[in-house]
Amino acid sequence: MTARPDPLTVEVVDLIGTVVARFHEEYERAAAEHALTGAQARLLRLLAMEPLPMRKLAQCLKCEPSNVTGIVDRLESRGLVERRPDPADRRVKIAVPTAEGQATAERLRTSLDFAREPLGRLTAAERTLLKQLLQRMLGLGDALEVVEQAGEPGDAGE
Repeated sequence: MTARPDPLTVEVVDLIGTVVARFHEEYERAAAEHALTGAQARLLRLLAMEPLPMRKLAQCLKCEPSNVTGIVDRLESRGLVERRPDPADRRVKIAVPTAEGQATAERLRTSLDFAREPLGRLTAAERTLLKQLLQRMLGLGDALEVVEQAGEPGDAGE
């Protein structure tokens, strides 16, 4: 039998769910302001970080390669993305943002206001701790030392 999560864990999970829902709503709204779908905006954001092969884009977006082909087709027709041969393997096509695509991705990124105001209410130390806790939850880095230094509620020192 699986143990039931404690009330604090349930509350944290609910809060994370609320943050994720708000982020998705804001992202869809920001994408629409740039005449993009959410999927087009996400793909453009990925490409703004680095050009990627179509198959890798599909993996990152967790969708079928045929879906990525359609998204890239639409972005290409708008002059935001172009396909190029991969220098490492000319049989592979990589998607690359055009200058306008890069600029659109940057405008999209800076138009996401949802988290700025709430995060602005936290001190720099609190934002750093939040970042490190999220990284730790995702297994992206060892934030344990910083968390221990900050002291968690319920520590013996309270």
